[in-house]
Amino acid sequence: MLSYSGANKAYAESVLKAHNDTGLNIAVVYRTKAIRDAAMNDGTMPRVINGDETDMRFLDPKGVIVGLYAKGPAKKDTSGFVVG
Repeated sequence: MLSYSGANKAYAESVLKAHNDTGLNIAVVYRTKAIRDAAMNDGTMPRVINGDETDMRFLDPKGVIVGLYAKGPAKKDTSGFVVG
């Protein structure tokens, strides 16, 4: 499982490259549940799944984005870690 952050462009690019090269899943934190849900339903690839539904990541399909929504102080994150 890779963890996406847009806070550092080089890091973000390396995560996306590793995903493309290996098919590892990427965890992405979206600013709100609505933004995460919209990403889940937009039909783009890689597919976004609901990462808040369960913590059993070993059951996730391969090659997906595990979409989480920001909670607590992360709702106000401006570093680039939280998307949207």
